[in-house]
Amino acid sequence: MGKGNEALQFEAPVKGIQLVTYSRQINEVNIKQGLLSLLCDCVDSGASVGFIRPFTLQQAEQYWREVQMALNDGNKYLLIAASEANVLGCVQLSLCHKANGLHRAEVEKLMVHTQARGQGVAKRLMIEVEALATNLCRSLLVLDTKKGDIAENMYANLGYVRGGEIPGFALSSTGELDATVLFYKRLMIKAPFTETTFELADNQGLNR
Repeated sequence: MGKGNEALQFEAPVKGIQLVTYSRQINEVNIKQGLLSLLCDCVDSGASVGFIRPFTLQQAEQYWREVQMALNDGNKYLLIAASEANVLGCVQLSLCHKANGLHRAEVEKLMVHTQARGQGVAKRLMIEVEALATNLCRSLLVLDTKKGDIAENMYANLGYVRGGEIPGFALSSTGELDATVLFYKRLMIKAPFTETTFELADNQGLNR
């Protein structure tokens, strides 16, 4: 793994899986290829991650370039679940930088490769992204997921509160308009909520 990337230990490790946070670079060959494969696999399997079939490698490369720019700007964090050289899944934490929203962040693009599902990868990624948000003094997490998706029950079991749903929110590869379900979760933060606190937390997070 690249210099400056810190391995995060699971509270209850899933055998063979290591969680790594990449706060700046995702261009290492194994990681880049793994992320490309992961995104293509998820889109091909019908996951609602912002793309529809047909989906090309060029589209995947462009997407990860955009993610890299967000990482460079400090607007986003990327957590990757990997086993040896294989990327099994990932999730992103997008920080709100509005003056009235420094306490919140959005969980985005939770993806697990079809060959790695059913092993607890998604749950472990969610546990670690919450820990990261707590370290960054983000006390409110929001996310959305396709209605009826298996992730809907997982989020509820992890303590996320169903805030409502929006009908016809996203176009599927089959041409149907799918509803999305909105979730939120409040996290316990010990530090006082001041702008300085958030700035310090962001800087510490970027230097992990």
